Amino acid sequence: MGYVVDPEKENKEITRRYKDLLKDSYQHLSEEDKKLIRKAFDLAVEAHSEQRRKTGEPYIYHPIAVAKIVASEIGLGAVSIASALLHDVVEDTDYTIEDMERLFGEKIAKIVNGLTKISRMSKDQMASIQAENFRKMLLTLNDDVRVILIKIADRLHNMQTMDAMPPLKQIKIASETLYIYAPLAHRLGLFNIKTELEDLGLKYTEPEVYDDIEKKIIANKDNQTDYIENFSSKISDALKKQGFEFEIKGRTKSIFSIRKKMRSQGVRYDEVYDKFAIRIIYDSDSENEKFDAWKIYSIVTDNYRPNPSRLRDWISQPKTTGYEALHITVMGPEGRWVEVQVRSKRMNEIAEKGYAAHFKYKQADVNESGLEGWLNRLKDTLENQSTSAVDFVEDFKLNLYSKEIYVFTPKGDIKSLPKGSSALDFAFSIHTDIGLKCRGVKVNGKLTPLDRVLSSGDQVEVMTSENQKPSERWLTFVVTARARAKIRTALKEEERRVAEEGREVLKRKLKHLKINPTDKNLGAMVSFFKLQTTFDLFYRVGIGTIGNTEIRNFANQQTSTFAKLFRRTKSNPDKVVKKEEISTNYDTLLFGNDNEKLEYTLSKCCNPIPGDKVFAFLTINEGIKIHKNNCPNAISMQSNYAYRIMKATWVDSTKQEYKVTLSIKGEDGSGMLGNITRIISVNNNMNINNLNISGDGSLFDGKFTITVTNKAKLSKVISQLNGIKGVKQVKRII
Repeated sequence: MGYVVDPEKENKEITRRYKDLLKDSYQHLSEEDKKLIRKAFDLAVEAHSEQRRKTGEPYIYHPIAVAKIVASEIGLGAVSIASALLHDVVEDTDYTIEDMERLFGEKIAKIVNGLTKISRMSKDQMASIQAENFRKMLLTLNDDVRVILIKIADRLHNMQTMDAMPPLKQIKIASETLYIYAPLAHRLGLFNIKTELEDLGLKYTEPEVYDDIEKKIIANKDNQTDYIENFSSKISDALKKQGFEFEIKGRTKSIFSIRKKMRSQGVRYDEVYDKFAIRIIYDSDSENEKFDAWKIYSIVTDNYRPNPSRLRDWISQPKTTGYEALHITVMGPEGRWVEVQVRSKRMNEIAEKGYAAHFKYKQADVNESGLEGWLNRLKDTLENQSTSAVDFVEDFKLNLYSKEIYVFTPKGDIKSLPKGSSALDFAFSIHTDIGLKCRGVKVNGKLTPLDRVLSSGDQVEVMTSENQKPSERWLTFVVTARARAKIRTALKEEERRVAEEGREVLKRKLKHLKINPTDKNLGAMVSFFKLQTTFDLFYRVGIGTIGNTEIRNFANQQTSTFAKLFRRTKSNPDKVVKKEEISTNYDTLLFGNDNEKLEYTLSKCCNPIPGDKVFAFLTINEGIKIHKNNCPNAISMQSNYAYRIMKATWVDSTKQEYKVTLSIKGEDGSGMLGNITRIISVNNNMNINNLNISGDGSLFDGKFTITVTNKAKLSKVISQLNGIKGVKQVKRII
């Protein structure tokens, strides 16, 4: 039997839910706060009075539920609670943002407006449009982070009540949730919400797996409860003797986490040993909080043997989400490893409430909190418009879930970076200019390559040069969204500069060959060299890929190819050549961070073509399949099969870089080395990767490994080196 409408019962239920909302608020609500919330509630009830959810229930149940999550689980105050009650009013009724501002003030109107924009953007969109929507949604962090927090609460309630939706809609919403909302909740410190979003996401994307694990957890619940009580009794007695006020809880690992561990370790459910954790939450004042944590650590390890390699101290150095705790793994009864988490009440609130608890406990200077620092860095990345939306979301998502390492500056300051970060990521974390001008790094006092992967505890010193410029290769090993965005922007600016130089060079060369550099002639050259735009043409002239020989070849064929082209375009002077007649200049597909060339096939579900933003998916029977980033199946694959996703990039082979070793011999005179490096680095903007010089009396023999993009550039630099006084021989040996 379906839902039966009973207005009297519904009104009583609405009143009961509203009272629960006020009663469960994490913040203290003043009389003024309660009046504001009541006003928002009354308007929401009236505005949604004719609307019902898919289940048949009154629609107002939804905004009340979202407001309750905002109030009790995220812990925000009256403004956010009121905004949550009103979050669908402008979207679904005749009320406007102007009405919100007139009735509730600018702050609430701004939050509701942000939520309305997100809602309008994200209905039934394909992945590429959805990615742009995510970027726009995240940009609301610039205005008010509460927009995102309320949106996460909205998504949580939708996930909790999704049974009435058709299966396809369930999978789409669940995949989106796993793809962006759960990682966002994680990064904002909302541990409980993150866990529930992940479990609900798995429930709809892999229902059979979810049900199987859930049944096994329920079947083992009594045994687990007995084990936790047995384990905790010893510690409880010892803590009481030391006069601690505390609470011990047993926490089952989430279904999603168990599934993740089964998949990553290739084990069955029974082989996942740490399916639960013990949490000790103790009372303490700020002065003794850290001391008490280590005292409890001592009590735990007096009773159970610890695994020293599994100690995690996030009290001395909190995570950038603000999370603080001691994690100890000890050998419990029956030879089972047990994780024990030690937190004060304050730490526990921050772990569960995240953002709100941060501000409750750090009112003096919230900008110093790890979360605020992250938000400020995030804004810088969000505002960068040079990245495609899908690239942006992919980069951003990687940084949401990544584990952290802690790296020291030369002065001893600590920087937090995602695990897997390179030395170049560290340089960009200090300042954009330092990253862009980074020519070398010292890790723990030793010179190392820029792609060196850092470990916690490394001390890193960055060396810069005004002549250094970023290269395309940098994108293959940086992992932070900030570094990738800044490098892409700088590369585009450099391309524009090179193209401008190329334009002037080409004009001079064409005039010398008695060819006017008109739009028609330039268009004909674009077609001749099988490019897509005149920008590509100018850029290739600028880097030397198209030189004197190539331009003469074009001129020599002018009478045939050029004449035919003019006849074809005479009727349409604005269109030089049909699009299908121009072949792409993206001719090579590279895989992984090592830029390998592998066998692959193009997926038929999205039909990628050279130049598209793509990723590789490792199939079970058909090898590597290439999908577009905006493939309809992308979100599902990224969410459910992340371990089978491989980075893939179409590249223009003219922009690829190669390492070449030159042997340079000559007379060893004053300033010789400076002259050589100046020609390579300054005059030609090439990186010197390695150099080795030996001397024999007045003669020297040097080997220089440099990065070049093409043979024309190499010939140019060799010619210039041969022109140095005292240089007798320059030749390529590798």
